[in-house]
Amino acid sequence: MTSLDDPASTPAVGSDRLGPLRFRNFRLLVTGTATSSLGNAIAPVALAFAVLDLGGSASDLGLVVAAYALADVVTALFGGVLGDRVARQLMMEGSNAASALSQALVAVLVIGGWATIPALAVLGAVNGALGALSGPSSSAMTRMTVPADRLSAAVSLRALLQTSASVVGFALGGVLVAGVGPGWAIGVDAATFAVAAVCFGRIDVPHVRPDGARTSFLADLGDGLREVLRHTWLWLLIGQALLYHLFFGGAQQVLGPIVVGDEFGRSSWGLALGTLMAGFVIGGLICLKWRPRRGLFVGTALLSLTAAFPLAMALSDQLWPILAGAFVHGVGLQIFDVFWQVSIQENIAEDKLARVYSFDLVGSFVARPVGLVLTGPVAEAVGFDRWLVVVGCVMGGSALLSLLSPDVQRLRRQS
Repeated sequence: MTSLDDPASTPAVGSDRLGPLRFRNFRLLVTGTATSSLGNAIAPVALAFAVLDLGGSASDLGLVVAAYALADVVTALFGGVLGDRVARQLMMEGSNAASALSQALVAVLVIGGWATIPALAVLGAVNGALGALSGPSSSAMTRMTVPADRLSAAVSLRALLQTSASVVGFALGGVLVAGVGPGWAIGVDAATFAVAAVCFGRIDVPHVRPDGARTSFLADLGDGLREVLRHTWLWLLIGQALLYHLFFGGAQQVLGPIVVGDEFGRSSWGLALGTLMAGFVIGGLICLKWRPRRGLFVGTALLSLTAAFPLAMALSDQLWPILAGAFVHGVGLQIFDVFWQVSIQENIAEDKLARVYSFDLVGSFVARPVGLVLTGPVAEAVGFDRWLVVVGCVMGGSALLSLLSPDVQRLRRQS
């Protein structure tokens, strides 16, 4: 007997773009990830102003968020290997449950007035490590919850639901910080982790183990690295992502709250991030209908639009161009990300998928802590606006240069 939730037992309905929601495991997956995305959008807004309320500078804020990013990068490779060895839903459930506890502790410290900048940095590092343990498993889980012919729709729909939740989260973050303070906003993030853990714990999919005898951790990593290097488009665009996060991470998390917050008010920065995520939503809606055969090439071209946000922050003395730049940034990045996810899901073997995602995460974010730490001192030395112009030029230029690769130009989507 087969279950209606068994992907193999359900006929394809090619015209039904919301078809993935018919599958219980996919519903649980996107409910958990969307709920977590809601809280994760609130958290950076709250954390930034928690540090600033303690008298922290741009450099202090950079150090706090860098601690999170560094722990995330260092732990991601472990998460990738474990994601191909241990049941992925178990990795996701445990990570989110532990994250709920760590964020609850941060909230208590901030609300009670016991928080210090070093304490926020340490707890941020703990939360970053916990998130990295489940990140590769979460990315690899989509393909396990839907049949192959629904994969493209599932990737698009998951991204759309997550970013829709983030739109609400960023806007709500600004409102909560202005209304009740950053501590209570971080408490909401802790609650969303708890809800996500419950959802992930109810997912029921088989665990696919790697072929052959159990090997060492380093051997498993080596297999994952060889798989990445086998695809030129894969390692090339991971390198492009490295540049993106090296420069934009600090622009968003360090300079943005200061430049926009000081000029237009704290709630305006939350609005800008909400508008960024609104661009993600529109990009996700576009991806539900638009499926170009050379999706990776098209997505990479649109990725160059991300330069609009930092350039607008640097050059505009009004809020609306900054909001427009954030929106365009979100549209371009979301379309790229969906086409990028589909490319990985369609071209990487199941038993290596979590490890490939871990190298994607590490390669993309390994330089982010450096950018977060250096952004404050560099921007203070050369000027905030001037550095934001540099950031925009690097982001747009690196995406356009990636289009020159024949592998990026030739890759065709399968669904």
